[in-house]
Amino acid sequence: MDAWQSIDDLIVQGRHVLAVKAIRQAKVCSLQRAFDIFAERCELLRRTRPDAFEAAVEQR
Repeated sequence: MDAWQSIDDLIVQGRHVLAVKAIRQAKVCSLQRAFDIFAERCELLRRTRPDAFEAAVEQR
């Protein structure tokens, strides 16, 4: 599993703090940049994997 797949899974599962930490490790960037990437990735995932977000909410 590559880093982005793991990060995407964390985002979809609502594990946002861990996702931001993983982004910082993968991209070696500032916290602000990691938040920006996180927001971009959330937007992308909501468009491309909307069912995954719904399934994650139902599992809580």
